[in-house]
Order: sequence, then structure tokens, then C-alpha cells
Amino acid sequence: MKKALITGITGQDGSYLAELLLSKGYKVTGMVRRASTETFDRIAHFKDQITLRQADLLDQFSLVKLLDEVQPDEIYNLAAMSFVPTSWNQPVLTGEFTALGVTKLLEAMRMVCPKAHFYQASSSEMFGKVLETPQTEKTPFYPRSPYGVAKVYGHFITVNYRESYNLFAASGILFNHESPRRGKEFVTRKITDAVARIKLGTQKELRMGNLDAKRDWGFAGDYVRAMWMMLQQDVADDYVVASGRTHSVRDFLQIAFSHVGLNFEDYVVIDPEFIRPAEVELLLGNPEKARTQLGWQPQVSFEQLVAMMVDADMDRQMGKTVTA
Repeated sequence: MKKALITGITGQDGSYLAELLLSKGYKVTGMVRRASTETFDRIAHFKDQITLRQADLLDQFSLVKLLDEVQPDEIYNLAAMSFVPTSWNQPVLTGEFTALGVTKLLEAMRMVCPKAHFYQASSSEMFGKVLETPQTEKTPFYPRSPYGVAKVYGHFITVNYRESYNLFAASGILFNHESPRRGKEFVTRKITDAVARIKLGTQKELRMGNLDAKRDWGFAGDYVRAMWMMLQQDVADDYVVASGRTHSVRDFLQIAFSHVGLNFEDYVVIDPEFIRPAEVELLLGNPEKARTQLGWQPQVSFEQLVAMMVDADMDRQMGKTVTA
């Protein structure tokens, strides 16, 4: 039985990845931080099938101790300060978790279990002010937020440990991926939650920022499959994981509102408060390397994803249980 350790297991990607690994017969351990309020909603339906252990990316000793006790075959580092707007308000903490935290985990792996396979969650936000379209593994990075800058550090320190110590350390440069488990602070879930509330009469309007920003959106369940595929290869490498299609926030709004028979223009109000200090206007990934070398293909389309998220939020607002 293979053993996997997932940092950030209580997040969107962590929960989908844990489900995938359990379906493949893995023994799954999730790393969680000590917190006064514990949020296990996303993993509640399979929590009894996994082991949760406390450790912290800011505490090197706790990571060494955890890896020594678990001795994982695969390590998936999904934990980070992952909300871009928050990184403007807490840039130093973002750097400590999202950048230096990767170093601490890699160093712990090098000391304790150097034969393990390591996955680093890199991000399309590293491309930021894009220098070419579409973006590939060779596109130069130009991050436009403290989060993006920290992710660039995490990406390159992973490459550095791979080349310096011959560790199996791969990075997935994942473009935006969403699901019904996305936090409400993210624009996609903010939209689908509002659509459900407006349809049911408990909300009047939706305040938004830049509707022209374009993203390459996919389904988180598809993208965690790519993470697993990367760690099954003979040689570690970096891969762009994307749909290869781009849509604007306006497109997302139009599909989400029309799914429940409404016109988004009747409810959306532009609010300058939601405009970023430095906007990332267009992200579009080229997943050709992941397709050809990993055999990865997304299975859920953009339109299916939006409908899935709206339906889940409608169910939530009507008091139904959602685990999609």
C-alpha cells in the first residue's frame, strides 16, 4: 500500500486529491495546522478513511518529525496562502508560507525521506503580466502580486532541489481550477453563490470588479489527476495543466445567471473596491506537454463546470448536502 502525505488537505484541491488517492488504495495522511476553529467540511465525508497529523510549514522541526513518522512515498505540497487579494494585505506571511514553506518541506524531505516523490503546487499567477500567449513551461514569469512572486520562489526552489540533490521533485503549473468546494472568497464561487441567493430571493445584487479579466478555467477534480500522474513518471519534470481555452469573468457571469433563467446585467454592479492594484488581464495555458507526456485530458468543460457549481450552490441554499 502506497503512503501519501498531503499538505493543505482541507482545501479544495487537497480534498479531491485525497479522494483520488483513496480510490487507488493509498494510505493517506493529511497535514493540518493547529487552529482554534477547525474546518473539515470538504473532507467530512471521508475523514474516517484518512489520518490527520498536526504540523506547520513555518515550523521546520514539525515537518521533519511528521515525515519521519509517516515515511511517505509521495508528498503533495498544496498548502499555501492561496488567495491573491489577501497577499496584498499580508505580503510577508504569504512569502513565509508560500515561498519559504516549500524550502522547509523540501529540506525535511531531503533529510528524512529523499526517495519520496514530491509535488509542488505552482500557479499560473506566476506568469502574471504575460510575455507570450498561450503560456507554456518555457514562458518567462512576470508575477503581478505577492502571491505570484512567492509562487515563483516555490517553483524555482523545487527545481533547485531536484537538480542539486537529485530529488524527485515535480511542479504542476496549474491554471485556474474551480469546483463546488471552492471558497466563497474566490470570484467563481462568489458568483455561483450569489446566483443561487438571487434566484431564491435572499440577495438583490452582486458587486464585482473587472469583468474583462480572462482566465483559463477547469475543474479541480480533473487537475488533481494530473498531479498524481506527474508523480508516477520515471523522471520528475514541470507541467502546465490547463484547458487551453480562455473565458472572461463576464462569460462566467452570463453562463451562471442564464443557467437559472436570469440576465446577469440586471443584478451585477461594478465596485472599484474589487479592482486589484495590479491586474492580471489574460491567462491561457498550453497543456500540450501534459497531454503528450502524461496522457492527461480534462473531462469537464467550462460550461459543465459553471452549471455544476451553480447547481451545488442552489442545493446548499435549499439545505441539501453537497459533496460534489
